[in-house]
Amino acid sequence: MNNVIINLPASGRVVFVGDTHGDIQASHLVVRQYVKKNYYAVFLGDYIDRGEKSKENIDFLLSARKQYPNLILLAGNHEMSMIEPVSPSNFWDRLNDQETAEYAEIFKEFPLAVSGNGFIAVHAGLPDLDSLKEWNNIKPGDDNWMKILWADFREKPGEYLGSLCGRMKLGKDYFNRIMASLNKNVLIRSHDPYAPERMFNNRCLTLFTSAAYGRLRKIAILDMAKWVKSIDDFELISF
Repeated sequence: MNNVIINLPASGRVVFVGDTHGDIQASHLVVRQYVKKNYYAVFLGDYIDRGEKSKENIDFLLSARKQYPNLILLAGNHEMSMIEPVSPSNFWDRLNDQETAEYAEIFKEFPLAVSGNGFIAVHAGLPDLDSLKEWNNIKPGDDNWMKILWADFREKPGEYLGSLCGRMKLGKDYFNRIMASLNKNVLIRSHDPYAPERMFNNRCLTLFTSAAYGRLRKIAILDMAKWVKSIDDFELISF
């Protein structure tokens, strides 16, 4: 992993994109409507599996990233199946050995987070670390790596609320403690289709941008010059 955290500039506009899971239509729309108009675009991981166009989707995004440096692809747990297996894994199941090795090599370089004025964006959860600088010590497969890629949040008091099917559940006290130590007000994430869109007093936003879940796709747009205080500082768009 090269850059664990990408720091966004303090001006301009950014669009956040939740799990696309093979929804190449959604990816095309974001690139056409936002990336080509000089928005930063932060895709929150899980570009593959579930959808039938998984390979086409990730190949399109990798190609677009080469053309547009303002497009950022974060790691999702489905891209990291070679380290921690996922299910369903229809993308990986259809690859030959050489293709599997090639994609695994590309995906392992994906950053884990994006940071900006008052906010941080990851795929799933937050590591139990006191500063962003400490994130550089995270190793693939370790406990903090697992939290970033696999953890779920629940609107309940407490810190560690147990786990279900290998997915750790983190509570309100954990969220508040880690966000305070990072000096961040809002977390943008995806990963968990069972989470409310807004949690923790309007400070945790869960986005999905895939038709695979049978719901409207949603993205979030932000003016990066703002110091983000709550989810109300974002423009949420459904399509």
